[in-house]
Amino acid sequence: MANNFDARFKIEPGKKSKLGEREPDDLRLFPDREAAEAQSIKDGVEIDRLQDQLYAEGQRALLVILQGTDTAGKDGTIRHVFKETSPLGVVVTPFRAPTELERAHDFLWRAHLAVPRRGFIGVFNRSHYEDVLIGRVRKFAPKDEIEARYDQINAFEKILVENGTTILKFMLHISKKEQGERLQARLDEKKSHWKFNPSDLDDRKLWKDYAQAYEIMLDRCSTKWAPWHVIPSDHKWARNAAIAAIVRKTLEAMDPRYPKVDWDPKSFVID
Repeated sequence: MANNFDARFKIEPGKKSKLGEREPDDLRLFPDREAAEAQSIKDGVEIDRLQDQLYAEGQRALLVILQGTDTAGKDGTIRHVFKETSPLGVVVTPFRAPTELERAHDFLWRAHLAVPRRGFIGVFNRSHYEDVLIGRVRKFAPKDEIEARYDQINAFEKILVENGTTILKFMLHISKKEQGERLQARLDEKKSHWKFNPSDLDDRKLWKDYAQAYEIMLDRCSTKWAPWHVIPSDHKWARNAAIAAIVRKTLEAMDPRYPKVDWDPKSFVID
């Protein structure tokens, strides 16, 4: 099934993403919700098993990047896909507005600091791609600087891959209608008030600008060493199932192994 996910959701390097033609509520690979949810739980258990071997091996890392508009489900994806995974080997980094210290460095500095060390799975909740998304839409940097960042990001990610970090990049694709319903739910539910930020409504007014910025990002930064996947995310359970399957498949392809010891366990006696 994950092979089908790759074929449908991956942006092939060098090809146009045609984001506007991709359906945020696409369920063609999920004919049965119960089956998809059951499978994603099984995938989560396998992710935990493989992560334990990755941690023990201590030679490589996996970086999972989640990007999406407000309410796209980055937090929910992390909670679901990695809920079976030991916290010993998973590090989640949320990227918020840069601090004064971070602004005093190049835009990739804070991303490089957060890259998972060998043996770990790192999850970026938003990422360095904010600097070509909100940075582009809000004009936080001159146009020529924004344009240069796409190649700089590609080079940065290639360095990571060449040094043992596998990269998975997921754009959580939701419709404007679905976002509106999720924002309203945050207003309607007292326990969710803390999630609501009035500035989200300002960004919502720039929906078309952000869609264009995402499309440029996908077209320019889906590389053979770090391709993008556009995940239909109007249905949370389908989003989770797709990402869990791809993460599992990626770890299986990495094939981490427990290290072999150079001593005979039978030669030791525990008194």
